[in-house]
Amino acid sequence: MTKSELMEALADSRGLSRRTAEEVVNVMFDGMRDALRTGGRIEIRGFGSFKVRHYKGRKGRNPKTGQEIIVKPKVLPIFKVSKLMRERINKGLE
Repeated sequence: MTKSELMEALADSRGLSRRTAEEVVNVMFDGMRDALRTGGRIEIRGFGSFKVRHYKGRKGRNPKTGQEIIVKPKVLPIFKVSKLMRERINKGLE
């Protein structure tokens, strides 16, 4: 599902205008981004949780040339699916 499809589903299910649905989705994503940016954690019961993980810099190798390179430190968002969501998804596969 894309962001556009999410906005359309929200508008259709709640009888909202497309513009209002877009604003709701953008506010939600902006809030999530801001929470993760400040090092917070987001937990959506029955769905999963998001947090950031910090990775240290390291030495690596260019796989094509074999030349040693320096990989810079980075921060990445991590998603962990909830047990309930995992069970719901797997139930559909049985």
